[in-house]
Amino acid sequence: MELLNDEFYMRLALDMAEGASGQTGINPVVGCVVVKDGRIVGMGAHLRRGEAHAEVHALNMAGAEAQGATAYVTLEPCSHHGRTPPCCDRLIAEKVARVVVAMADPNPMVAGRGLQKLRDHGIETSVGLLEDRARALNEPFFKYISTGLPFVTLKTALTLDGRIATKTGHSKWITGADAREAVHTLRHRHQGIMVGVGTVLADDSELTTRLSVPGLHPVRIVVDSRLRTPPDARVLNGAAPTWILTTERADAEAAAVLRERGAEIIACGIGPQVDLRAAMRELGRREIGSVLLEGGGALNGNMLQAGLVDKLMLFYAAKIVGSVGTPPAFAFDGPERMSSALTLERVSIERYGADWCVTGYPDRAGRRAEEGE
Repeated sequence: MELLNDEFYMRLALDMAEGASGQTGINPVVGCVVVKDGRIVGMGAHLRRGEAHAEVHALNMAGAEAQGATAYVTLEPCSHHGRTPPCCDRLIAEKVARVVVAMADPNPMVAGRGLQKLRDHGIETSVGLLEDRARALNEPFFKYISTGLPFVTLKTALTLDGRIATKTGHSKWITGADAREAVHTLRHRHQGIMVGVGTVLADDSELTTRLSVPGLHPVRIVVDSRLRTPPDARVLNGAAPTWILTTERADAEAAAVLRERGAEIIACGIGPQVDLRAAMRELGRREIGSVLLEGGGALNGNMLQAGLVDKLMLFYAAKIVGSVGTPPAFAFDGPERMSSALTLERVSIERYGADWCVTGYPDRAGRRAEEGE
């Protein structure tokens, strides 16, 4: 039995926020619960960018009972005019007595101003309850708002010996149905899905979200320096926008054909290969705040080496295919010493049917320290 306390109500607000993951674009997911005299009188979540925030939905439901109530909010209420009015003003107007916030908003336009405004109007505030979970829910937003770059999650399915296909290139299916459903949920929750042209040529996947219920399709992003994407590839089927990242050296005729098929051609760099750092800057400029990287070994390795991966989700199947002639999950020139290997921190393991997902974050600071930088 869960104890009825501040944590109980904040967990409920966090659950509501998590349920809307993938729906708010570059905006954060936020949940709010309003409690008065031991009863939940209002609940809400931010559901779409440009529409009412979580606090507004919850206060609308609470009505007159919001006066003297406690509001539990997963992120500091906004204090500025954007596409919607400030949530602080609405909490003040409804005469809420207390506001419990999971974490302050790092957005420079908020950054503690919302909490201070509430205090200035006599509303009791506290911040930091279940902050770790709140931070994890909005890690893409926090990176984007502070750097203008997308948060990149590298996902791959691999065997126990680290291979992503057999020696013939066959890869369907490495993992089982439960793991694949988890991957499609990840697609729903990311704004973009990125692969290399080699993956398009090998798998001819649609790169869409396929669940037992309707899901959101991410923008399909193909890294293709020489524009080898076939005009009849399924990634050009119109089910979702397709952006092809190439270079200024790309063949104009090939580009014209792909544009006729609905693709947007984006030049990232003047060299023979796509400049991945420039690509991330361009995606950020186009308001892509989260990218699910489902590349092959070469793209995975290049992104890791460039320091452009923020999180890894490795779906392991209990299978072994051997190393001779089989493609690795990460193809790059590795370090000479084990102490210089890329190490993951904050590692967790979750089971999906007969498969396991290992999730972790690159420990770049630790690696630099080992290398004496």
